[in-house]
Amino acid sequence: MFLDYVKISIKAGNGGNGAVSFHREKYVPNGGPDGGDGGTGGNIIFIADKNQNTLSDFKYKKRFFAENGEKGGAKLCSGKCAEDLIIKVPLGTVVRDNETGKVICDLLEEGESKIVLAGGKGGKGNSRFKNSNRQAPSFSQQGELTDEHLIILELKTIADVGLVGFPNVGKSTLLSVLTSARPKIANYHFTTLTPNLGVVKMYDNSFCIADIPGLIEGASEGAGLGHYFLRHIERVRLIVHIVDLSGIEGRDPVADFKSINDELNAYSEKLSKIPQIVCASKADLITDENALKNFENEIGKKVFLISSVTNTGLEELLGNIWEELEKIPPTPKFDLEDTVTLDVKGDQKFTVQMLEDGSYLVDGGLVDFLVQNVTLSSPDSFAFFQKVLRDRGVFTSLKKIGMKEGDTVVIGDIEFEWLD
Repeated sequence: MFLDYVKISIKAGNGGNGAVSFHREKYVPNGGPDGGDGGTGGNIIFIADKNQNTLSDFKYKKRFFAENGEKGGAKLCSGKCAEDLIIKVPLGTVVRDNETGKVICDLLEEGESKIVLAGGKGGKGNSRFKNSNRQAPSFSQQGELTDEHLIILELKTIADVGLVGFPNVGKSTLLSVLTSARPKIANYHFTTLTPNLGVVKMYDNSFCIADIPGLIEGASEGAGLGHYFLRHIERVRLIVHIVDLSGIEGRDPVADFKSINDELNAYSEKLSKIPQIVCASKADLITDENALKNFENEIGKKVFLISSVTNTGLEELLGNIWEELEKIPPTPKFDLEDTVTLDVKGDQKFTVQMLEDGSYLVDGGLVDFLVQNVTLSSPDSFAFFQKVLRDRGVFTSLKKIGMKEGDTVVIGDIEFEWLD
């Protein structure tokens, strides 16, 4: 089954918690804290694999979670770091953030990889909090928690040349004649249901051709089958636009030519800027001697007359394709200037507001950080909690909106009375 667009959920592993431990040994009265750090959570890594050619592996499995780091231990033993989760995708896969639509990475080459989500850092053990004033800290740091993200995997075929045109104009037949590809060919519309690739060899040169499923009017808005595959044209360096001049289906080639170009432009302005070579297929069936000349006059472009059955005009067409490809630079990676990096955790910003009952609420990423790292039963840990609020300007912000001594402050699950 060919699948070129899918949404999946990914989550990097949480960091392991730091340990709270004290050295206990006979004849060593002052062993002190020896809690180790937690291990790092597993990364989510995407890698391009040439043996993959579809995203069908993601049709039923939609959630990919990396393992969590292990908790730290006594005797300064660090927790084990989790293994990375490797996700293989076909060459040409674009990974996007579902929320913003921006590109996270574009995997074009074999073996190319990207850490899409980094694992959470392990928390510090209580041995890390010992100092001259705090000889026996009874708290540790929790491991960094990671968020689940919804991402889009979009496969864009990698080819030098894309064959486009209305259904049944001879794209698949041309591909089968020029290359060793064997697409399904029949005398009815929408024979091609998936992009087909083939390699053309010309002496010491070669290039890849993609047969894009037939487009129809309204394809960019979802009509027909072609709208599923317009994304595959974005990779190509050159478009070979095929029209049927034989008239055996009663179509107007000029209207068809303009209609396809309108659909390309409506889908993406980038597609309208890709160089085009126009060729008229089924030359062996053309009965009007002036059909080619009239068509060229209408569209204002040179048109190559070909027949995939009699091999008419194929050498001239191939030569022109190669000449054009030599002028065009390699296709750059997709939207490199508009990339985004997924954040492992939330930010540490905060908001303050006065509630209807007169109490004051502190909310935001900073609160999540504090709830994760503060142990209320530990005086030292609570002192750290107060220091962070003071250093980050939380108390100052609360005073600006009217907080005074004796007022109640709510921060996560923590509620206390403010004393100035």
